[in-house]
Amino acid sequence: MLDLSMMLEHYYDYCKYQKNLNSKTIKAYRIDLKQFLDFTQNSKQELTKSNISNFARLLHKTYKPKTIKRKLASIKAFCNWLEYEEFIQENPFAKLNLKFHEPYVLPRTIPLDIIEVLLQSAYQVLSDETASSYKKRTNLRDVAVLELLFATGIRVSELCSLKANDINLVNGLVRIYGKGAKERIIIISNPDVLAALKNYKTAFNQQIEDIGYFFINRVNNRLSEQSVRLMIIKYTKKANIAEHLTPHMFRHSFATLLLEEDVDIRYIQQILGHSSITTTQIYTHVSTKKQNDILTLKHPRNRLSIY
Repeated sequence: MLDLSMMLEHYYDYCKYQKNLNSKTIKAYRIDLKQFLDFTQNSKQELTKSNISNFARLLHKTYKPKTIKRKLASIKAFCNWLEYEEFIQENPFAKLNLKFHEPYVLPRTIPLDIIEVLLQSAYQVLSDETASSYKKRTNLRDVAVLELLFATGIRVSELCSLKANDINLVNGLVRIYGKGAKERIIIISNPDVLAALKNYKTAFNQQIEDIGYFFINRVNNRLSEQSVRLMIIKYTKKANIAEHLTPHMFRHSFATLLLEEDVDIRYIQQILGHSSITTTQIYTHVSTKKQNDILTLKHPRNRLSIY
């Protein structure tokens, strides 16, 4: 009988040192595979097609389809590794049909006018003569973060992981390390965005050099993802925006608005750092604005004269 506990530790080393997966991905694998391991031990089952099917049925009682899909993908990746390393002769996923209906959920975006209002509320502090120097200094960072989120479509985890030498403000280049340690470079061409980044760096230059990360928090550590979420909530309230906004909605908005400007989806795929065009295609839904333009200008009914 295969000792899955021991095999899992070897697998995590493989994921870390050979596949070069980031710590968050490996952490998710650990959670998913421990849950499966606990199930197999409690039910005294081995790694078979039958017990994977039983585990999938158990997941359906608790989790949403997207989460179930991820957990089963974690198990499948582990089984593929076991087969490749010849620890098992037959992959239990080989003849396993686990297809199930996953609801199609459109990505939540922020209308351009709301983004404008949000940025305006952040910039207002800079012109507030009554604001303290500490508040203005912190605001320089907040403005730089918000501008970069919208200018690049960067993931919040990628933004918080940016190192000092990842941003070249002379040439307007940002080097981003995405999922699977994939590297991409994005150009910052907007002068206002560049100015926001330059002003922030000037104010925090010493801390940036000391810590090594580009975005610094109030206690001189790397800015956290949660801090960015709270930052957005703060300016959302300040601007009296009723909608709950998240960092990832900036990414969705970035992609959707570029599509509305007829940018080729393959370019958007590269900018977002998607390894598959399938992932980027979630943005190809027709937005309300684009739909209105199409039906107003292109619909053949508009060329009919009835009266």
